[in-house]
Amino acid sequence: MRLRRWFAKTGLLVLLASSVAAQDAERGSYWSSMFADFFLGPVRTDEFRWTGRIAPGATLEIKGVNGRIQATPTSGREIELVAIKKGRRHDPKLVEIEFAEHAGGLTVCALYPSPDAAKNECKPGSAGRNHTRNNDVQVEFLLKLPAGLSFVARTVNGGIEVSGLGGNVEAYTVNGSVRLEAQGYARAETVNGSIRAVLGKADWKDPLAFKSVNGSVRVSLPASANASVRVETVNGGIDNEFALSDMQKTRRSLSGTIGSGGRQLSISTVNGSVALRRAG
Repeated sequence: MRLRRWFAKTGLLVLLASSVAAQDAERGSYWSSMFADFFLGPVRTDEFRWTGRIAPGATLEIKGVNGRIQATPTSGREIELVAIKKGRRHDPKLVEIEFAEHAGGLTVCALYPSPDAAKNECKPGSAGRNHTRNNDVQVEFLLKLPAGLSFVARTVNGGIEVSGLGGNVEAYTVNGSVRLEAQGYARAETVNGSIRAVLGKADWKDPLAFKSVNGSVRVSLPASANASVRVETVNGGIDNEFALSDMQKTRRSLSGTIGSGGRQLSISTVNGSVALRRAG
């Protein structure tokens, strides 16, 4: 008798837990947010805004660590930048937005408090230092860019989304997907995430690469493109909409020449499909 009562109570608890789980799914992240608020504390927010200009033809570079980056065009002449900082365990106000001007343009960094004697510093490209030491602050960059600028977006934990820009675009992340659309050329790399890229022009000079490890990659080129193409995947299919001369194809790779060739384009992933499409 006692055993039956125990099973009855247990079954009731399971039903209640299932009901809560169903309600949680309907209400989004309500319960998970309540849990986080109780154990980690409420989310603290800080916001940074900047409006300014750089020389036409120059490059704006954004360097983050935790947080997504989004860029869209503006009809104005000035860059509009908003950095939204959020954290629970750490104070978002201590993560500074720093600027580094250089010959190629302007680099903007979400610079975390230096955890040791070696100071974090904002520098362009692969230079600089920005260790977080488990700082939980996330910085989301929202940008509006005028025509005539190139854009480089770098983060570690976060997606990158760029749409409708008039210049060239480069996007680099580790844990996040990349979505970009540019009237110029583009490059993109991620480790855990997919890549979707649409290029408005096909007049690039240096080799272009689109690389992922765990994610599909789809690149769309103008129908008039001329390029030498190399496509590779390990676990996934290959889809190509261009007529290729000198084509060599296996289950895992595809290479050949679009039009008159010349420009280098490589598309690769390990776990995911690859597609080369005609834009439009």
